[in-house]
Amino acid sequence: MSDTTTSTRSVTVAQRPLLLSWAGVTDVGRRRETNQDAFFAEYPLFIVADGMGGHAGGEIASRSTVTRLQAVATSGSVGRASIEGALELAVADIADHPGATDEGTGTTLTGVFLEFDEEEPHWAALNIGDSRVYLLRDDRLIQVTTDHSVVQELIAAGKISPEEAEGHPYSNVITRAVGASELTAPDYVTIDVRAGDRFVICSDGLTKELTDYGIQHFLRANADPAAAVDAMLAAALENGGRDNVTLVVVQVSDESSSTDSSSSDAATAAVDDVSSTEDRQSD
Repeated sequence: MSDTTTSTRSVTVAQRPLLLSWAGVTDVGRRRETNQDAFFAEYPLFIVADGMGGHAGGEIASRSTVTRLQAVATSGSVGRASIEGALELAVADIADHPGATDEGTGTTLTGVFLEFDEEEPHWAALNIGDSRVYLLRDDRLIQVTTDHSVVQELIAAGKISPEEAEGHPYSNVITRAVGASELTAPDYVTIDVRAGDRFVICSDGLTKELTDYGIQHFLRANADPAAAVDAMLAAALENGGRDNVTLVVVQVSDESSSTDSSSSDAATAAVDDVSSTEDRQSD
């Protein structure tokens, strides 16, 4: 795990120089024979995919999806339309692959990217399935994405509590995926760019083993993204490593090293703004 490295990129938002730093890691875990997770972390796109399906199906699905999205990032045209175009190609790749024979072959997809289609750059989080994006802002951790899962629907309907969801028999059943069928567009959440923000993008192999408090703890304890991902991976493996574990940490720093002085009321409003800007596309 010591081979994990932090990458950086300078950006300018609202005429303010900022430094993006990120690192990612994936591990087969303690109980799986193969790793069906995949990730891509290069400016301006940071994503995690968690494959599913018998035999090699999950690996095919996650890697096909990440490969198509990597091509979008390389082309320099990262946006919602180009991402959805790449996902349509990935669906075709999965359907055409001789190893994708199971009906359940598919993959989750989640992540963030810098979007430049308006006056000021902003983050867009995307999600299909139950992999997650978290944001630590002003020392408060929130889950940005909403799981597409049976248990999340039960929670939303008030039929079970979040605590009951953890041991629910349908806890691994998702309701949306990138797979060998017609593509359902991702859900998007728009987030302003702020110095001090830290994102965690992860498969459920991490959240099965670490609570939200645990994720926040390791972010607080490790200022460097590479150190943070290594610490969270080690904790997930120590706690059982029941699934493949994949995570990416992305953080925004003030390149001039000046510190923001926000009041506690402003900090709370900032996080509430993130929660209220969800822009879901119709199926």
